[in-house]
Amino acid sequence: MTEIYFDNSATTKMSDGARRKMMEVIEEHFGNPSSLHARGVDAEHIKEEARKIILASLGIQRGIRGELVFTSGGTEANNMAILGVINAKKRNGNEKILITAGEHSSVEATVSCLEKQGYTVLRVPTRGGELDMDFIRENGKDAVLASFMHVNNETGALYRIKEAFELIKSLSPRCVTHADCVQSYMKVKYTRKSINADLISISAHKVNGAKGVGALYIAPEVIKAKSIVPIVYGGGQEENFRSGTENVYGIAAFGEAVKEHMAELNSEIAKMDDLRQYIIEGISDTEVRPNLPIRHAPHILNITLPGIRSETMLHYLSAKGIYVSSGSACSSHSNKVSSALKAFGLTDNEADSSIRVSLCPENTKDEADVFISALAEGIRALQRK
Repeated sequence: MTEIYFDNSATTKMSDGARRKMMEVIEEHFGNPSSLHARGVDAEHIKEEARKIILASLGIQRGIRGELVFTSGGTEANNMAILGVINAKKRNGNEKILITAGEHSSVEATVSCLEKQGYTVLRVPTRGGELDMDFIRENGKDAVLASFMHVNNETGALYRIKEAFELIKSLSPRCVTHADCVQSYMKVKYTRKSINADLISISAHKVNGAKGVGALYIAPEVIKAKSIVPIVYGGGQEENFRSGTENVYGIAAFGEAVKEHMAELNSEIAKMDDLRQYIIEGISDTEVRPNLPIRHAPHILNITLPGIRSETMLHYLSAKGIYVSSGSACSSHSNKVSSALKAFGLTDNEADSSIRVSLCPENTKDEADVFISALAEGIRALQRK
């Protein structure tokens, strides 16, 4: 049975180049980068080469020390951004934290914990995939942190975070802005400057690198102002921002994967956007409804089914070797209805009957045709009478 993988927002297949790079480092550069001997210096060089590549992908050619911190993934990067900023500030009782309604669980769960500690957390409405700028204008004063995802991992909505962050800064100049770019990195063209974020979270396994590796970008002005502190303490690795021996194997593969994407980014974006539109047109004769934000990432399409639970359709397609998602893989074991889809404007029943198709540049129109046909068959077989 030929498999069709349309769940690239959950994870991506490791690229051949990234895998080769990882094996090279495992076999030939196994030293601890903190060691002072030749093996350690060699491993440190491998790590720093990857750091340069990733910084360059964010539009930064000469990063200062501590400007990019390697983590265990996007979740840790998000936690470091939020808790690191909050822990660096003295409480006065008036602090506000702004996030988007329907944030990834690594942000929502973290701020919910802070909410229980007495912090005011405001969730900016995102109906139709649009940030509510009036809400920000009315509530942005006294914000100490704004943490917004760049691309919603379930709807594919591309949020106007640059404008939102500029508005928040005008109301609260000392507010630190954080962009969760895990779903937009190497899928949407941007630089740190173009999104106006002080902090940026990214993850390797979403861009054909290895699992267990991510990074947090920290702007020089945030470092200089000491507006962020560590949340992991120990030997002082990563310029004291994130202690623990670095995953040099994974970091090297991360850098290689990013280098590969940077060389082909324009064509990759065009391929995915074209295939997304092809699927939208292909399902237009069925009873499904695509949930289409005004601004969207090229690789994510959310579809509401007619009276069929998403999990039921997911298993039906899986039996045919077609892999899609019923939402975020990080919350797939939860029985709760997707907060992202509800924030988009779907009812509980609609959210419970929606699937996510997420693409990569290697996906083809032939695969899309098989998916469209199987989806139509599934609707006829599973639709509630």
